[in-house]
Amino acid sequence: MMEWTDRHWRAFARTLTKKALLYTEMVTAPALIYGDLERLTEHSSAEHPLALQIGGSNPDELYQATHRVKEMGFYEINLNLGCPSDRVQAGCFGAALMANPAQVSECFSAMQNASGENGPKITAKIRLGIDDQNPEETLPDFMAMLSRAQIKHVIIHARKAILGGLSPKQNREIPPLNYKLVHAIKKQFSDMEIVLNGGLKTIDQCINELGEFDGVMVGRAAYQNPQILLQVDREIFNEDPPHQTAFEALQSYRPYVEDILQQGFPLKHLTRHLVNLYHEVPGARQFRRILSERAHLPGADWSVIEDALRAIPNVENL
Repeated sequence: MMEWTDRHWRAFARTLTKKALLYTEMVTAPALIYGDLERLTEHSSAEHPLALQIGGSNPDELYQATHRVKEMGFYEINLNLGCPSDRVQAGCFGAALMANPAQVSECFSAMQNASGENGPKITAKIRLGIDDQNPEETLPDFMAMLSRAQIKHVIIHARKAILGGLSPKQNREIPPLNYKLVHAIKKQFSDMEIVLNGGLKTIDQCINELGEFDGVMVGRAAYQNPQILLQVDREIFNEDPPHQTAFEALQSYRPYVEDILQQGFPLKHLTRHLVNLYHEVPGARQFRRILSERAHLPGADWSVIEDALRAIPNVENL
């Protein structure tokens, strides 16, 4: 998610789950070719397994971008065909590409060639369709194209993208989710790994859908209530999480925070990912207020987080 899943968020997420696959923010192919590659792809091995998400529509650029990053340890390289934002549409990529399957096929062929047999797998993130398309008719054809392009792992956001007249926020709510169609696609393309995305808010929902799908993707729900991630390892992978409570996880995050502060970054770059940690518990509003009001001040350090934690009763057990 743009401007959300940065390296600071991913470092914190790893204190909550060691098994969930994490995704970078989307980076455009031209940026990976001509920009500061080290900065744009900055991550540590502690964040793995980690997927790099790319935006682009030019096969040659996607080839070059994939070739440049294929040795960086990413578990997969994901081409975003689902983002509906105006900025992405202006670049002729994201969900807008679903109107041009032939071009998408060329893009994936280029990425597959660049990655090679031993590189990270190439995956797709798509919507059910766009605008006036009838997904029941167009989505099976689009999936067949992906299969011919040797794309075996597809994340499907279970609603159409409306590219004219709706904001990205509205595109997360309108039109309604259609899980039934994604279930039908999984049955039709049983040899492909299908991951369900869109509207999943609880671990119970995820477990229920994992009975049919090869995976589930949770985005905003995990960001808006990070303690969901504390349940992932135990409930889905049958393994102990890195820490038993959010308080323990946050304490383990402290060395990372202090290291980043020593590099000259302000505390607000890190605490913006923590404001929802104690979602809907007594003291949560005060916790958020302290972080929001004090993290941007000059010299703000870990003591701001300690003061915020004091607002949560019995925080050591939460």
